[in-house]
Amino acid sequence: MKRAKFDLFMSLSRQRSVQVLIFLGFLYVLLVGFEVPFVFRNGFSLVSQDGFGTGQFSKSFVLDSEEELAEKEAPIRPLFDVPLQFPPTQSSKPERKIREIKNTLSSLVFDGSFVNMTSKDGFSGILKSAKEAFDVGRKLWKELELHKKEVGFLESNNNKTEECPHSISMSGFDFQGKGKRMMVLPCGLTLGSHVTVVGRPKRVHQEHDPKISLLKEGQFLMVSQFMMELQGLKTVDGEDPPRILHFNPRLKGDWSGKPVIEQNTCYRMQWGTAQRCEGWRSRDDEETVDGQVKCEKWTRDDDANHSEQSKASWWLNRIVGRKKPVSFDWPFPLSEDKLFVLTLSAGLEGYHINVDGRHVTSFPYRTGFALEDATGLSLNGDVDIDSVFAASLPTSHPSFAPQKHLDMSNRWKAPPLLDQPADLLIGILSAGNHFAERMAIRRSWMQHKLIKSSNVVARFFVALHGRKDINVELKKEAEFFGDVVIVPYMDNYDLVVLKTVTICEYGVHVAFAKHIMKCDDDTFVRVDAVIQEVNKIPENRSLYVGNINYYHKPLRNGKWAVTYEEWPEEDYPPYANGPGYIISSDIADFIVSEFDRHKLKLFKMEDVSMGMWVEKFNSTRHVQYVHSLKFSQAGCVDDYYSAHYQSPRQMICMWNKLQQQGRPLCCNMR
Repeated sequence: MKRAKFDLFMSLSRQRSVQVLIFLGFLYVLLVGFEVPFVFRNGFSLVSQDGFGTGQFSKSFVLDSEEELAEKEAPIRPLFDVPLQFPPTQSSKPERKIREIKNTLSSLVFDGSFVNMTSKDGFSGILKSAKEAFDVGRKLWKELELHKKEVGFLESNNNKTEECPHSISMSGFDFQGKGKRMMVLPCGLTLGSHVTVVGRPKRVHQEHDPKISLLKEGQFLMVSQFMMELQGLKTVDGEDPPRILHFNPRLKGDWSGKPVIEQNTCYRMQWGTAQRCEGWRSRDDEETVDGQVKCEKWTRDDDANHSEQSKASWWLNRIVGRKKPVSFDWPFPLSEDKLFVLTLSAGLEGYHINVDGRHVTSFPYRTGFALEDATGLSLNGDVDIDSVFAASLPTSHPSFAPQKHLDMSNRWKAPPLLDQPADLLIGILSAGNHFAERMAIRRSWMQHKLIKSSNVVARFFVALHGRKDINVELKKEAEFFGDVVIVPYMDNYDLVVLKTVTICEYGVHVAFAKHIMKCDDDTFVRVDAVIQEVNKIPENRSLYVGNINYYHKPLRNGKWAVTYEEWPEEDYPPYANGPGYIISSDIADFIVSEFDRHKLKLFKMEDVSMGMWVEKFNSTRHVQYVHSLKFSQAGCVDDYYSAHYQSPRQMICMWNKLQQQGRPLCCNMR
């Protein structure tokens, strides 16, 4: 009986549910029937076109996590300039006139009328240089705008392929002529290429600063050494070329007191880990290069195996009849004032050096250095050259013009800016001719989801180059990719600080970024790690994050010397190393405001300048300084936030490791 009542109840419940669903469906159809004609009669004018809207249509995008930052879509800023109206904030920013050049030219204006050209103040020198650089920059930009026909002519010339000889031969007189001691290899090297050098090491001589040993003042050392280098002559312009291979035989004068051979690579004055051959054969468990050991054995004064056997052991071996294995005792392959024939060959895995027909050492290729880039062979030091011969050279090579480096594909274009403030602007300082560096960044860490979603904005800040053809290509690159901001002055290392001011101006008035990061075009940035580091600090706090130096003193001598007129103090203010640091937007706003009012002190070292500006801001509002060694200054470190001195190929390598293995790994094999 109870079972029957229960079944009857369930049946009635199902009937009611079906009736309710039918009623809801009928009501939905009825509402849609009324709504569609209403929309067509009134059009779509009720839908706000403004990203921020008014009243109930406006929406505040609050992103709490990195995943939300990447996945949530926000309205896209139109390609044409639209005056954005942000809700009033505590510190309203003055309106700035934006030049209508589709964001390729910076809106930063340097007013040179206030510069006192006769002043001898330490800080006035850089202002004079800036005035002259901006004057030249305006002329260069006008030339780019006016000479359209010449642009086409330059483009057709740059597209010409380069034909190169299969072999090159030079006598010692020609090689050493005009003091260059350089053989140009127009198309670099390829697998199987080899270079043969016939020469004679010079006898030892006195040196007071040999660089390969430590001496006290007044001491000298007897030295005989020379350097053979493969250099990337065409990879840079106006800088020291990278050393793709540095081969340094030290007959006398090494700090060890023994003859050694040292090999290495160098990129932007940063040397890799040296491979030293000191007379011991490489271990059996050590990796080989094309089946050859890295270091062969030669006789040493301290080699116990070559000590004189005692007469007793000699007679014992004769009585027992023990056979001694035959061994060859080779001396150091090079001798003072003795002719040698040295052959450098390019194998599948590395370089091989033979001297007088005997293998001496092999050096594995390092990430970031390619055979095709080895466009020059130099020989310097204590050696006289009789002849140089290069053979099996490539006869063709992709043009070294920017077209070689730039991949004009839409996939690498910068995404449009959002109609809301960016969380972070990453301003990348670059030189006009660094096409390969910029393209490597586009292919690597600029592909991060936070940048592709425009929650993080990355832009290159580039000044005009002295060569017109480079400026032509730079302008085309900026217009195509949309990620280059051209600062209209003639580039100069001492004026890099102006690019930093431009980054602040762009971050405050164009990207409306909450935080601004500055880095160089040889810096690899882990975007997610940087965002997480910034988010550790509570909002509405002024911050200065980076690898911060305290109590650093100016160098008064040498290449990077700073005079007392330029910097009269004994210590610099606390400052973060230039390859990667972050400031909050209020500090950037202060910098731009001071610059507009001609009150901003400029110093030729841009990272020290930033430390000086932050210190001044800190006198009125507290700034939280955050020091981290993970903003690496001298290369790559474990679990880095940013890694400096990374070549274009290393950028790609690090990005691939980050994507494939999900953790930050270095590509330090230079």
